Amino acid sequence: MFLSFFLISSFSFSLGQASLPLVVNTWPFKSAATSAWSVLRSGGSVLDAVEKGCARCEVEQCDGSVGFGGSPDESGETTLDALIMNGNTMEVGAVADLRRIKNAIGVARAVMERTEHTMLVGEAASVFAENMGFVAEDLTTNKSLNIFSLWLKGNCQPNYRKNVSPDASKSCGPYRPQAVQTQTRGPRHVGIHSHDTIGMIALDQNGHIAAGTSTNGLNHKVPGRVGDSPIIGAGAYADGSVGAAAATGDGDIMMRFLPSYLAVELMRAGADPSAACKSAISRIKRHYSDFFGAVICANITGHYGAACNKAPSLTQFHFMVSNPESATPILKSVDCF
Repeated sequence: MFLSFFLISSFSFSLGQASLPLVVNTWPFKSAATSAWSVLRSGGSVLDAVEKGCARCEVEQCDGSVGFGGSPDESGETTLDALIMNGNTMEVGAVADLRRIKNAIGVARAVMERTEHTMLVGEAASVFAENMGFVAEDLTTNKSLNIFSLWLKGNCQPNYRKNVSPDASKSCGPYRPQAVQTQTRGPRHVGIHSHDTIGMIALDQNGHIAAGTSTNGLNHKVPGRVGDSPIIGAGAYADGSVGAAAATGDGDIMMRFLPSYLAVELMRAGADPSAACKSAISRIKRHYSDFFGAVICANITGHYGAACNKAPSLTQFHFMVSNPESATPILKSVDCF
């Protein structure tokens, strides 16, 4: 019944007219859109477009939530996650908990093209990157150090812990196990400025499609935490016979529902991209009504759409669209529901 409703109503949710080539990315990250669009316009591949677009955000530290110098973890370190997927070969490369390397999306592509693996994580991923010629650099900046210092001075909340109690006077630990029955979870402060991702979809005139993500994760996360961005089907997914999708928001919640994979499968079943995005958000909303998140979708005909959950920190979602209908990337928006 739920799927049937979206298939029947898909026309009313349509946002974008079909036009190729196409680049869609999350948030008002215009420089990233411009970089990706320039690649496609000059005859470059969709993988090049996704890589260059996401890399632009890594260099510019888009909104402080992508690239180096942002989202320090509990120990004050910035680590990066990224994914790139070729929808025509179904190959994927991903990295998580990457240290010392600024170009996370580039390392993800190297995993895809230089190994038979799909994902590398942590220190080993950084060593692999250095072996592939990526330059090791400090990802910490004065800004990220200040974020970390203020967090420590503020008794270290949020700390994303539950069923534990601090041994020290401050709530940042160290921690001891505590009975589940007597522990209530601290407030969860996940929003636009504490965690975000660039998610990007690129489609050329020959039907090639790719998707990718890059992020520095969640502010004050537990070291080793990996969110949805580098997880296939959660952060992004692409299928050359259908289309692609990418997600952004509270990854700890969103990854449990594989919203990007679900959106692509709904488009496979005939749903309009906007309806597919909305259905993927609705699936999560049933369990977490106030979660922070959004999904972008595009099918292989060049139609696109987006949807977001109405939350305290998100009432309207902005995303970029680049196609032949305009000489430059256009900022689009959708009301959250």
